[in-house]
Amino acid sequence: MKLIFAGTPKFAAHALDALVHAGHEVKLVLTQPDRQAGRGMRLVESAVALAAKRRALRVEKPDSLKQQALHDLLHELDADLMIVVAYGMLLPLSVLNIPRAGCINIHASLLPRWRGAAPIQRAIEAGDTMTGISIMKMDAGLDTGDILLQKQLAILRDDTGTTLFEKLALVGADAIVEALANFGGLTPSPQSSAGVSYAKKVSKAEARIDWKQSADVIERRLRAFDPFPGNESWLDSEGLKIWKASVIANEQRNVEPGTVVAASVNELRIQCGHGQLSVETVQRPGGKRIPIEQYLRAKRISPGAVFS
Repeated sequence: MKLIFAGTPKFAAHALDALVHAGHEVKLVLTQPDRQAGRGMRLVESAVALAAKRRALRVEKPDSLKQQALHDLLHELDADLMIVVAYGMLLPLSVLNIPRAGCINIHASLLPRWRGAAPIQRAIEAGDTMTGISIMKMDAGLDTGDILLQKQLAILRDDTGTTLFEKLALVGADAIVEALANFGGLTPSPQSSAGVSYAKKVSKAEARIDWKQSADVIERRLRAFDPFPGNESWLDSEGLKIWKASVIANEQRNVEPGTVVAASVNELRIQCGHGQLSVETVQRPGGKRIPIEQYLRAKRISPGAVFS
């Protein structure tokens, strides 16, 4: 099939590679403009832009999808379909209607659960045990189109945003190839009106740990917000990112949430609103992730200290 592809992060790059490998003709790749990143704040191309360049595909990085020149180009390409994967821009109806068979989206949840920008993180944060990929015909709504194909994937107890992202990227790449191979025989199914939920974009403001929450909730957030934005708390005027911890569900002390209840050369246990967390991996400002034992060798912490 003749395709236009729109996507930006590594999640989308997997799908682009799979489509090219399957023999589809990708006439154009749309991706977000280069962004500043890193300590030097250099302009960096998206993962999709780099993947497209490796395959010598035409790439455009429009600031807006409302430009008439872009619309003219899309019409000229006479594509059968546009495949949209984590592009980062809403497609106006004028663009959705250009490809002969419309636009198809790869969404990282089992719709209608977790419509929106951050379905992977919100599924882990909520304690979901199952997620998956939805191949969806796009309409003017936010992830409201008819479903063509869905693939389930279990969320494991130790999955993080990083690990689930990688797994779902591969499932999504396989699913879009399967969907296009059977495109004429797939029957679009309207999404159920029951079970709708929205996955709002993750913000840096969510990084601060609220120790009044239960240990279970905090532990899920540690995994959900890995790698962005991480989870941070403060002790002695120094921020500390906590990347990994274990829940001790049945332990409860009559102390303020955030209080250190056990500290030794290899253990740091913190009281939560309900239950306790045994911290396993941390990161000091400007440093790398390190085991808690290494951190405690450099930082003396006594029971009764309070993280805020």
